[in-house]
Amino acid sequence: MSQLMQTWLTEYGLSGNYIQPVSAIIGLTILLSICWLSFYISKNLLLTTVHKLVSRSNNKFDDLLLSHNVFARLAWLVPAILLLALMPIFISENPLLVQTLTVIAKVILALQIARCLSAILNVANSAFQESSKERYLPLNATIQLLKLAIYLVATILAISIIIDRSAIYLLSGIGALTAVLLLVFQDTIKGLVASIQISANKMLAPGDWISMPQYGADGDVIEIALNTVKIKNWDNTLTTVPTYALISESFKNWRGMSNSGGRRIKRSVVIDLASIHFCDQKLLAKLQHLHLLKDYLAQKQQELLADNEQKGLTASDDINIRQLTNIGTFRAYISAYLENHPKVHDKMTCMVRQLAATDKGVPLELYFFSNDINWINYEAIQADVFDHLLSIAPLFELRIFQTPSGYDWQNIGTK
Repeated sequence: MSQLMQTWLTEYGLSGNYIQPVSAIIGLTILLSICWLSFYISKNLLLTTVHKLVSRSNNKFDDLLLSHNVFARLAWLVPAILLLALMPIFISENPLLVQTLTVIAKVILALQIARCLSAILNVANSAFQESSKERYLPLNATIQLLKLAIYLVATILAISIIIDRSAIYLLSGIGALTAVLLLVFQDTIKGLVASIQISANKMLAPGDWISMPQYGADGDVIEIALNTVKIKNWDNTLTTVPTYALISESFKNWRGMSNSGGRRIKRSVVIDLASIHFCDQKLLAKLQHLHLLKDYLAQKQQELLADNEQKGLTASDDINIRQLTNIGTFRAYISAYLENHPKVHDKMTCMVRQLAATDKGVPLELYFFSNDINWINYEAIQADVFDHLLSIAPLFELRIFQTPSGYDWQNIGTK
């Protein structure tokens, strides 16, 4: 083709000094036009056809190929391959131009093949995530490591092509820089080791809820990468934590709570010390109307009566006889209330305990588990329980402690 163009230019009377450069310019223009046209056809016409075929297909794998731009990246290979193949035809008479374009085409091919392989690895990762039930394999970190190796090899090949030296020559030089490379890639190496340990010990998996206050992270893990773990917090912000920090520092994983089906509620009701006293007959008669306490009161009154009779004590000896207290009866009521609550997990710990008295009063701590782990429902269950207890406490002639407010001081003389 180059000879034909030179012959054609000679026939048109072009000076011999200009025939070769003009022929090279024309050949280069035709060559680049063919490459651009091939790219346009593959990028637009062929990819449009592929999109239509994929949309009609029931196979999910080709959808992944499309979503990760595998076909789009392959389209970039067409002009580079044509450039290499057609150079001997159009510009064979200009060795310097041929050599320059050959280097450019080979560098483009090396880097673009690396991009295609990277996209295929993304497809493999997505296919695995959709089909596999095993969440603890460090596939994401492994794929990122493979990508790093692929791009490193592509870069070495590109440099070897540019400087016209063997890739083995460059690799021998890299071996001498091992210490420097270890320093540069120390985070990557630590991240790889950490991801393997996290997977082997099943410490963490995508979808787990974790808390790391030192990093401001509290939410669901959405990605475990080679260098970072991405966490979506409850306020929809994203926090990235170094992967190796998950094995060098502590974090709380709520997976056990999610798998158990029960979520713990641990909260106290603080009783004013001045409101605690023995139950008199009037209070007991009032409490008899609470169906949750009927069996308890009957049993305790019978027990106390038998104990007092055994000791020879009568009801008039109100100092020495055993008596029910309003706080103890209230504690029994709370226990019965929780045991009969439909949202309290009946297979997990459920108790009400009295903590040590403080300057605020006597705390009655409720320790139980809800059978609904959904956050919104969990908070509603917790609120309903304590709404009821705070409202019914005056029935037991108990006062819930509260630090005096301005309203209390304002009305101190009117009550």
